[in-house]
Amino acid sequence: MATLAFKLQESLFLRNPDSTELGQKIIKNSVRLIDKLGFEDFTFKKLADEIQSTEASVYRYFENKHRLLLYLIDWYWTWLEYKIDYATNNIRDPKEKLAICLKLLTEEKKQDVYSEVMDGKALQRIVMAEFEKTYLTKQVDSDNKDGVFLPYKAVCKRIAEIIKEVNPAFAFPSTLASTLILSINHQLYYAEHLPSLTDIKFNPQKHYDKLFEFMQVLTFNALNTRYHAE
Repeated sequence: MATLAFKLQESLFLRNPDSTELGQKIIKNSVRLIDKLGFEDFTFKKLADEIQSTEASVYRYFENKHRLLLYLIDWYWTWLEYKIDYATNNIRDPKEKLAICLKLLTEEKKQDVYSEVMDGKALQRIVMAEFEKTYLTKQVDSDNKDGVFLPYKAVCKRIAEIIKEVNPAFAFPSTLASTLILSINHQLYYAEHLPSLTDIKFNPQKHYDKLFEFMQVLTFNALNTRYHAE
């Protein structure tokens, strides 16, 4: 199994959870519990009981559960930026690069591309269900000053740069990039929970491919161009 270690913003944590066995246990089990319970019902007490430790030990790593959620989601975006850079590094055709980005954004995440601590599928579900809760808050401006949204901004910036390569005259590359990412999260969520809001029908084997197809149509039509894979 691949092991990925990323340097995240130190403002996210009081002690780097990646530096100790207990910290890694906190991360691994918080992903599982948030995925199972939802962020609202997740508490440090429940996490402490799960790892047979104390609330105080969890608080030594994270100031509160909001910071813990930010840590998990920042890890996800940091990994995705790494994946995009790796997959597009030797690609010259900007349309092909953009299609690769859309594929990476829409695909089901697999366990074998994450570290042993992270459950890839569970983390993807957390991002899908909980991501907007990280910034639709009263403290969004102070969190932004702390740099906690930098990984998400980096992914948006990378995709916006590729959009500009595809169509240098397009006036809204950053707007389109952030819209695409949120739309993908919304459509995945709708397919599973609010199916009347989408034409992407939930099917563990097929709905990711259908979403990729839709996002290609949406993106390349917005850019007034077409792309056909070789």
